[in-house]
Amino acid sequence: MQELTGAQALVRSLEQQGVEVVFGLPGGTILPTYDPLLSSSLRHVLVRHEQGAGHAAEGYAWATGRPGVCMATSGPGATNLVTALSDAYMDSVPMVAITGQVGTSLIGSDAFQEADITGITLPITKHSELVTDVARIPAAIAEAFHVATTGRPGPVLIDVPKDVQQATGPWSWPPVMDLPGYQVPGPPSLTAISAAAALLVRARRPVLYVGGGVIKSDAHADLLRLAELCQAPVTTTLMARGAFPDAHPLALGMPGMHGTYPAVAALQEADLVVALGARFDDRVTGRLADFAPRATIVHADIDPAEVGKNRAADVAIIGDLRLTMAALADAVAAALPDGPDGRQPLAGTADWLAVLDSWKRQFPLRYTQDSDGPLKPQYVTERLSALTGGEAIIVAGVGQHQMHAAQHYSFTRPRSWINSGGAGTMGFAVPAAMGAQVGRPGELVVAIDGDGCFQMTAQELATCAIEKIPIKVLIFNNGFLGMVRQWQELFYDERYSSVELGTAIPDYVKLAEAYGCVGLRCERPDEVDTVLDKALARTDVPVVVDFRTHDREGVFPMVPAGRANDEIVLGPEFSADEQRAATRREMEI
Repeated sequence: MQELTGAQALVRSLEQQGVEVVFGLPGGTILPTYDPLLSSSLRHVLVRHEQGAGHAAEGYAWATGRPGVCMATSGPGATNLVTALSDAYMDSVPMVAITGQVGTSLIGSDAFQEADITGITLPITKHSELVTDVARIPAAIAEAFHVATTGRPGPVLIDVPKDVQQATGPWSWPPVMDLPGYQVPGPPSLTAISAAAALLVRARRPVLYVGGGVIKSDAHADLLRLAELCQAPVTTTLMARGAFPDAHPLALGMPGMHGTYPAVAALQEADLVVALGARFDDRVTGRLADFAPRATIVHADIDPAEVGKNRAADVAIIGDLRLTMAALADAVAAALPDGPDGRQPLAGTADWLAVLDSWKRQFPLRYTQDSDGPLKPQYVTERLSALTGGEAIIVAGVGQHQMHAAQHYSFTRPRSWINSGGAGTMGFAVPAAMGAQVGRPGELVVAIDGDGCFQMTAQELATCAIEKIPIKVLIFNNGFLGMVRQWQELFYDERYSSVELGTAIPDYVKLAEAYGCVGLRCERPDEVDTVLDKALARTDVPVVVDFRTHDREGVFPMVPAGRANDEIVLGPEFSADEQRAATRREMEI
């Protein structure tokens, strides 16, 4: 057993956890830990704002599947992490935040830069702890990583007073963990699996409603097998884009408020909805009482608190999704007839799939890009998808650009779509892309951002330039807080209150150059490919592209907030007859 300072014990414990990188910004109460950090094996990325450290840790976790780590000082340093912690909590992102705290004798005295960060973050972390004994540090770190990565993933915060970091105490590894009351769900019930499989075999209008849990559990291969065995269509929520290839014949795209028509309508007409790692949130269900009104519900999730929270489940399956889906696919396969090439897929959904294919043809995502007209964000996204073959890692902020990216980029693989879903955090994209690029250094990482979001965390371009993190940032610059403008147009009689940003200030090309990046601008459709080629070719420096997009373009389809999904609005490119046909479906299957 070694004698180490608390700071040394903390850094050594991070090394033992296999941590490669820490995103952070030093200050007075965390300084003792920054000293041994300097001579450790850990890479430290010095951010320009602690919120950037938190989102970078999220982006790293999203892209790699490993927990992201961030570090900050006490008081405002710690509170600047709150938004990222809340974001990670909503989206089940494994993350460990370490904060300095004032000395133990000063706690509760309103000392300089004191904040009760464990109290502040109690509702938005899986676990938080104020460590007051130097001997406790190894176990606190080990427990933090265990809690963050097991069960439903999420953020954990460890707060360490300055004098505890400076004190000396015993260190050994591995420590004994003591987490009374913390339980990880066991394997899924075989009885529930059998019941769900029987429903799938009998269903004539099934839909697999896939949420972010499939990504988090790396269950995409089992999802593909299950869908093909059942011949069941697949909807991938905003959190699950990439879990199922968009080009697959069974793919319906994204459901919900701005989902594709086939995905939204399929859930409404389904006789069986199998929810996999999804939580029936309001952005998917619309008015909950009217969601999937004729469907039997199977709900599989690792978090028992989610099952039955919003929609009662006829069959509940609690457990790790990878185990659940492998067992479910096996159970379905066992019920299928043998053929010359093994088990034969179900044929009972053929009529249903034919209806869905007709909806895909009749109600596609539709927009108009005139060759000499204003540049449309959908067109930029589609050209990016084509030029990258759907193989880039796409990181989005929050707003119209996020929805355009989710709709019009054709995803081919998991962990290639990173965004803020539950919290809807503007400013997420640039630092999260930075973290994703650090986690996957040899890959193309593209942040699709809005002009409103970009300005909230643009300072992290300096971090990217200095640390040689060559992200690409595409700003869809329409001069507005676009989603807010769309809502004011539709629901507030076009009274545009405090929503116009303008395109003159700042000059994004000059701003990019000032931050040590390459700055480009594109204003016309015929320039898009050339500008994208130029941006994607640079691998030595971050690139920012100012795409001057149409200032009145909306995001459609759209289910107005609080309305039933049957009231979906297709958008201005569809005729009145097409809109009536979309909302007056007659199912005969």
